[in-house]
Amino acid sequence: MVVLKGIPSILSPELLYTLAKMGHGDELVLADTNFPTSSTCRCGPNEIRADGVGIPELLEAILKLFPLDSFVDSPLVSGITPMENSECQRAALQKPLERVERFAFYERAKKSFAVVATGEASLYGNLIIKKGVIPPEDLC
Repeated sequence: MVVLKGIPSILSPELLYTLAKMGHGDELVLADTNFPTSSTCRCGPNEIRADGVGIPELLEAILKLFPLDSFVDSPLVSGITPMENSECQRAALQKPLERVERFAFYERAKKSFAVVATGEASLYGNLIIKKGVIPPEDLC
């Protein structure tokens, strides 16, 4: 747990370091409990653990620090992603959700900067977010 002013405590030091290292256009996978995180990360992305944390909660914390360019979802059996039910998507994201076929999603995940293994229990509840840019007036 991180205990710093202005930093959501749900973000681990390892995840904060990863977010800071990412540049514009780098992608971060937020993976559900069934996603093949370790085998995907053998192809290059860093593996980060956020066990017990749901994707909507984690995404909300990340977006307090991370400018969003776009996000991608894998198709769900139910047809509804955790993001479609979250206040975070409706209020903060305001970005169109791009759906990617399951195996295309896996291939894209292999090229990501990092994969965060979460405790998200939704089937096919995976998400890829792409880092945007921070305008000069927002830099401290």
